[in-house]
Amino acid sequence: MAVVASAPGKVLMTGGYLVLERPNAGLVLSTNARFYAIVKPLYEEIKPDSWAWSWTDVKLTSPQLLRESTYKLSLKNQSLQSVSPSQSRNPFVEKAVEYCVAAACAKFVNKDNKDALHKLLVQGLDITILGSNEFYSYRNQIEARGLPLTSESLASLPPFSSITFNDEESYGKVCKPEVAKTGLGSSAAMTAAVVAALLNYLGVVHLSLLTDDQEQKGTADLDLVHMIAQSAHCIAQGKIGSGFDVSSAVYGSQRYVRFSPEVLSSAQAAKNGIPIQEVIIDILNQKWNHEQTKFSLPPLMTLLLGEPGVGGSSTPSMVGAVRKWQKSDPQKSLDMWRKLSEANSELETQLNMLSKLAAEYWDAYKYIISSCCKLTSEKWIHQATEPSQQAIIKALVGARNAMLGIRHHMRLMGEAAGVPIEPDSQTNLLDATMNMEGVLLAGVPGAGGFDAVFAVTLGDSTSNVIKSWSSLDILGLLVREDPHGIALESGDPRTNAITSAVSSVRI
Repeated sequence: MAVVASAPGKVLMTGGYLVLERPNAGLVLSTNARFYAIVKPLYEEIKPDSWAWSWTDVKLTSPQLLRESTYKLSLKNQSLQSVSPSQSRNPFVEKAVEYCVAAACAKFVNKDNKDALHKLLVQGLDITILGSNEFYSYRNQIEARGLPLTSESLASLPPFSSITFNDEESYGKVCKPEVAKTGLGSSAAMTAAVVAALLNYLGVVHLSLLTDDQEQKGTADLDLVHMIAQSAHCIAQGKIGSGFDVSSAVYGSQRYVRFSPEVLSSAQAAKNGIPIQEVIIDILNQKWNHEQTKFSLPPLMTLLLGEPGVGGSSTPSMVGAVRKWQKSDPQKSLDMWRKLSEANSELETQLNMLSKLAAEYWDAYKYIISSCCKLTSEKWIHQATEPSQQAIIKALVGARNAMLGIRHHMRLMGEAAGVPIEPDSQTNLLDATMNMEGVLLAGVPGAGGFDAVFAVTLGDSTSNVIKSWSSLDILGLLVREDPHGIALESGDPRTNAITSAVSSVRI
């Protein structure tokens, strides 16, 4: 019986760089772009002598990359050994498999559970991973088909299209060919989806199907998925990041404060030969002190992403440069971080205020949003005739100003550290976007650079913004906010009538 789980991609609206250090918070929106993992037995029936096996087979298929990898999994110490050429390996899925199987072995102590687990494992694991088109850049394919650079062209591509590699020069250096991505956190969403599917398949957690009116039940199960996914992701990427991308992949849109890196000290020490099961027991017993509080955009607002077509950025190298600058100029960097942190808090305050005002004065809120969506921001102030409307306008303008402050400090930080956090090309695009009718704010998500930019639009202004972007050679992506985190799916997304939430997006 196949288990299918999915996890969303993310957009970090505020908290770039700051979120690496406690107690700074980041606002992260999860999206309708989802990564899917399908787990089923590799062999239909168990061979009579299988009880004596000490190894089982694992097959990993990534149809979009036309890749298939095979592994041997040791049932004694849960380690994976690749039997495929090295270029087709996927360290994120490898760690996810090892950690999930180790977690199952650690959790199931009575004989019946152990036997059932052993029976499942000797049938082998057949894992397929698929990412929504929105994780990847299809700009080249659209141009190659002679189609216009529009959202409609993007929507006409088949779901889970094969992915091309960009081997062009970036920053003037020729890099090894890599997948052209849009910066939605594909490795975190993929790791979370694989962990959720595997833990569910092995009977360690019982996640639920996600319908619009229902949140995941059972936070203990989600917490377990989060701990394993966070650990696997950190160890696979070779460093302990802030973890906001994995957290949003598991729990959905949120205000996030990172965990203390020490919770993963045993996983880092595992390289010295500590058995994986001991590592996992230690990780699960640690005090995970991350904070994730519910947060999503106020009503009648839409998250948009536009791809400028200059390729993504290398987040680790940009983070490294910022850290180096912090060490070299501690006083100036501390001052700048404080100002950035204040601007981030201000944006959060204004967005929460707008959600509150929407709940208390719905008619006034609806009226203001529908008026402002047709106007540029300097004309908004003339739309308010009564106190509740004035309060709503004040919060809208406050959110805009906070975003301008965030961008200003991010640019200064990039200049000081010598990295393109908001490069000139992005500055021009973001300024033009913020001057469009009905645009509340625009920015570069996360660590910045040349990834897709984001905008938050009011009411019905979305399609006009996308059209204006098109005229600037910016491809409007089909990504929208979807506050839901990890979920089980009712079947293979390739065969479901509606392959993903993206297909229902109004362009």
